[in-house]
Amino acid sequence: MLRKGSREAQELPASPDAFVWLRLYQLEIEGLVAKGRRQPVFWTLRRPFRPLNYQAAHRMFARANDLAGTSASLHALRHTAAYRMAEDPALPLTDVQWVLGHARLSTTQVYLTPRKEDVVRRVLAHYGDQVRQATERRVPPPAPGYSQESLDVLFERAAR
Repeated sequence: MLRKGSREAQELPASPDAFVWLRLYQLEIEGLVAKGRRQPVFWTLRRPFRPLNYQAAHRMFARANDLAGTSASLHALRHTAAYRMAEDPALPLTDVQWVLGHARLSTTQVYLTPRKEDVVRRVLAHYGDQVRQATERRVPPPAPGYSQESLDVLFERAAR
């Protein structure tokens, strides 16, 4: 991949599924476009075939959005990937920064605004854990010299 700012080539990690889909795409266009290490990976489907650049991909998304009645964008895919990577506790944020090609970690953090439903899910899980932990706590026996019955009356606890 070529970095947007520096135009330097950078290898990026990808999921095994991504390589399966890439191979299927390569088989589909085999014999229709030039092959080789210096050739683009993705091509337009309209003839004459041309390398799929950002503008062509943007137009492709616009057509798909019109058909589906949605408003997805290439940049939304980037945000989604960044957010999902950052949510993985096993993946350091500096690794996400490297994949995104950001010079500063503060730039990467812009991509990490949580979705409302994720925040609600995590907060509900947090409170569920609090309730579970509270019910599992055992009341310690009273200190020597104190009567359990007296403490229950004092703290208005029901008899056990």
